Amino acid sequence: MERVRDERVRDVRDERVRDVRDLPKAHLHLHFTGSMRPTTLLELADKYGVRLPEALTGAEPPKLRATDERGWFRFQRLYDAARSCLREPEDIQRLVREAAEEDLRDGSRWLEIQVDPTSYAPRLGGLIPALEVILDAVESASRETGLGMRVLVAANRMKHPLDARTLARLAVRYADRGIVGFGLSNDERRGMARDFDRAFAIARDGGLLAAPHGGELTGPSSVRDCLDDLDAARIGHGVRAAEDPRLLKRLADRGVTCEVCPASNVALGVYEKPEDVPLRTLFEAGVPIALGADDPLLFGSRLAAQYDIARNHHDFTDAELAELARQSVRGSAAPVDVQRKMLAGVDEWLAG
Repeated sequence: MERVRDERVRDVRDERVRDVRDLPKAHLHLHFTGSMRPTTLLELADKYGVRLPEALTGAEPPKLRATDERGWFRFQRLYDAARSCLREPEDIQRLVREAAEEDLRDGSRWLEIQVDPTSYAPRLGGLIPALEVILDAVESASRETGLGMRVLVAANRMKHPLDARTLARLAVRYADRGIVGFGLSNDERRGMARDFDRAFAIARDGGLLAAPHGGELTGPSSVRDCLDDLDAARIGHGVRAAEDPRLLKRLADRGVTCEVCPASNVALGVYEKPEDVPLRTLFEAGVPIALGADDPLLFGSRLAAQYDIARNHHDFTDAELAELARQSVRGSAAPVDVQRKMLAGVDEWLAG
């Protein structure tokens, strides 16, 4: 018995050797403005004379809690203030290039960045020009950094479903320019998933992956709605599915990837502590997981930190962290050859 305990201690020590930043992985849940570096936000605000809320100017991430309407409104107000500093094509190019650099530093080899181009259209000449600026920036950043990058266009569930249909048609039109998926974001307590079923049908018929948000601010029912009404292939967040064992089995059986963002869940008050996020519950139920950073600008941590949470707060071994990375790769829209290369890199990290 003593020898077994010693071997376990030795194994734990070995598990701590590998740096999660060296682990090849895909990043499937990163919002556009929320990917910005805090220093970049301050520089752009100074450039345009924007007076930022005090919560965005400090050395620490803002104190947030979005489990009630007032808290969510404050979160959105901060996000809108940051977005107002993106006014020129060069600002968009800088944001995307820096997001790519940060992802590479954290071991990401594939990034699907999520954006609602209607939010940037007023300052960039309209909806189509805004989307083209974003796609050009993604193409350039991918070429210059070597990071595989694609775009997921997301509709706002607080706007009219007709707006979502317009976005879905536009996303399909530009699928050959790097758009791989269609999402639905903002407060899931507002706007029923079924109201957006036609938009998602347009996107799916056009070959795009369906990846709506669900199961974050509301419970398992919102995840079921994403499956039943939107035929989701991925779920943004999805952690509240842990409250329904039958739903967990359904996600596992269908291979629907949940884009779990532990630091975000805690920052927004969905869970009190990192160890409360039901990461292991989903993992052991066989639900595919892709860890994501969500909005690093507001939550203060990027991709590698999510793997650190899995290791330090949920006792994930390096073999389990490697499996999380594999699941992120398999859940991505990366071409088969790119996936194979990343999966081989995961095996090399674990063997090393």
